[in-house]
Formats: sequence, C-alpha cells, structure tokens
Amino acid sequence: MAVINLKTTQHEGLEIVSVGQHNSNSGPDFFNAQLKIADQLWAGNVEIHIKSSDWFVHNHETDKAYDNVILHVVWDHDTEIFRKDNSIIPTLELKEFVDKKVLHNYNKLLSSKNKWINCEADFAEVDNFIIDSWLERLYIERLERKSQIIEALLLDSKNNWEAVLFKMLAKNFGLKVNGDAFFSIASSIDYANIRKLQTNQIALEALFFGQAGLLVEDIQEPYFLELLNEYQFLKQKFQLSNNEVIPIQFFRLRPQNFPTIRLSQLATLYGKQTNLFSKIIEIKSQKELYNLFQVSTSSFWELHYTFGKESKPSSKKIAKSFIDLLLINTIIPIKFAYARYQGRDINDELLELIQQIPSEKNNIISAFNSLKKVSHSALQSQALIQLKTEYCDKNKCVQCAIGNALIIKE
Repeated sequence: MAVINLKTTQHEGLEIVSVGQHNSNSGPDFFNAQLKIADQLWAGNVEIHIKSSDWFVHNHETDKAYDNVILHVVWDHDTEIFRKDNSIIPTLELKEFVDKKVLHNYNKLLSSKNKWINCEADFAEVDNFIIDSWLERLYIERLERKSQIIEALLLDSKNNWEAVLFKMLAKNFGLKVNGDAFFSIASSIDYANIRKLQTNQIALEALFFGQAGLLVEDIQEPYFLELLNEYQFLKQKFQLSNNEVIPIQFFRLRPQNFPTIRLSQLATLYGKQTNLFSKIIEIKSQKELYNLFQVSTSSFWELHYTFGKESKPSSKKIAKSFIDLLLINTIIPIKFAYARYQGRDINDELLELIQQIPSEKNNIISAFNSLKKVSHSALQSQALIQLKTEYCDKNKCVQCAIGNALIIKE
C-alpha cells in the first residue's frame, strides 16, 4: 500500500510498503512493517501516539521492546525521539496531512453524547451499497470469531467434530436462559457414550434428564420411574458425575422452551440421527436442513411440560423459527469452521444460506431499523449485532466503513 507525498518531520520522503501486523498486546502498535524512507527500505515496528512526548510518558526509552521502532506516528510532533545510539527515530506527524473537513467530520462524529451510536443522526444518509457491503464483511467477521470458539472445543475434544457439534447444539437447545447449563450437561458426558446409546431414545433422555438433576423428585409416574432406573444404571456404568453441571432454570420461560421439552427434543434428534455432523456438512440446502431437525419429543411430553403436572395435548415438534436459531448459531458456524479447517472457502454457499433465514428480532436490530431499514435477513441481523458490540460500543468509527463514509464526506 503506497501513500503519495508523505514526508517525515525530517522532510524525508515516506512510502508505506506494508503496515505489518496490528499488535493488541503490550509492545509497539504494529509489528513487521515495511517502509521506504528517503528511498531506503526499512523493516521493523511502528509506534503510534497523540504526541511525540508520550514516548517518554510511557517510558518507552527504557523498554527493549521498542528498540526496533522504525517509525513514530503522532498527531502532534512536540519533541524529537532518539534511539539508544542517539539517532533520531523518523516521525510522521499526521496533522500535516489530514484535511480540515475530514477532521471536522471526525470530531463531530466522536463528540456525540447520550446517543445510542455515534452516527445515529447521519446513519440514514449512508449509501446502501456501502452498508450492504460492510454488513456482509461483518457477518464473515462474526463467523470468524465463532470459529475460534469451535477450534478451542475441537482441541479439547481431540479433533472430534461430532463431539463439538453435540456441545454446540446442546448449548443452543438451551437458548439464552439455559444455554450455559445445557453446555455444562453436554460437557459432563463423554461423547463416546452418546454414540453407544444412539437409537435408544429412553436411554438418551434418562442420561440428559439425570445429568440435568431433574430425576431427584419423589414422583410415582411410570415414565419418570423408567427414566430414573435407566439413569441409575447409566450413572454406574459410565461413572457419571454432574457436580459441575449448572442448575437449569424454568423461570420466565414459555412452556415450549422449558428445559424438559428441549432436552427431550435433543434426545430424539440423537436417537434418530447417527453421524449427524457428517450429514450437516454434506447438506447444502435450507430445506434439507429443516427436514433434518424437524423432530419432536417422546410421547410423554405431548401431555406434559413438567413431570408433575399433565397439560392439554399438543405436538412438541421443533418449530421452524427454532431451527433458524440452530442454523444461525450452530450449523452455519460449524460448516464455516470445518471448511477453514480443511482449507476450503465456502463463504458464498453460507452467505446464500444465511440470507434465506429471516432477520432476528431484538433491541439492536429494532434500533438500527428505526434509523434506516437495513436488516432484511439473518445475515444483516447477525452483522448488525457485530457492528454494535464490536464497533459502535467501542467507538471504532475509523475502522468502520459506515463511519469512514461519514468522516470523508464533502
């Protein structure tokens, strides 16, 4: 990347060949940059400050980590900075190269107070092409963040993708209220034991309900007693412990989201499907994925939401809207992570799939749509969550395409 007509404070020509790698930890702000200063190619680190004198405020002159700094980038150059051999560290003073209009726009954007986001007054005027392109990039960025979690689970499971999928599905079956609890249930079970029990629905339900701590009441109901007996057998056979399992919650949940219903549905899914991960990776169409996850509970739960009380008969089949959540939060991220693991790029395939899923509804999406209708599918809703939490809330307007468009506008 070349920048034309840049000069150091020593009036030497400066060309940025490579910005290097941004460092978010201690040490210089950029590692392994490549610069041409007065036609001499330099390779090293770059440090950034508001004022040159901040170098001394931060005690960099005594820190060996800064010995290889080849350029000091500052807004205001108020003093010279020297290396240990008394040579001057080249300095780029930015205020000499920043257009006054750009600076005015930047100050206006960042001076916003008591607003939901800095650019809310101007968000609607940003070109749709800029917004759409940026949201697509943000969605991929969100997938990349989620893939880091998957990679950590993969390492912990010794490269067992089926085990990783099971933990992620369990977490998402628990939704927001019980997600961590369901994840802890899945983590308390060796996936090899899930494989041994597949096609045995009652054994899977006993395992899930038992590890969740739901089989400790004194209930004289045949189904409950069958689960209890099965769990006691499995607990001894597999040497199970649920001491680390997070307690599940029923409070403030709609009956169809009760943990009893979701655990039974999860047991049905694994009772009917073997090699679930392989099937998910092979499937490319939304319709086939819907068919794969359209499972119900065992028959007992058609008349119950809890063990102790009977309810009106109702089908407890997984709703399309719930499958959409599984696709957004588990299926697409794991397909993305697996493709990266194999060195393949399936971004276009995943972008097509996510755009077929309706936009999520939450406070963040509603607020953005009130400024300008921008969320038309789950791609945009996921991207807007990424935008708000990782850019707007952190005042990263300069790193945001929308913020940049407003800063450089005429």
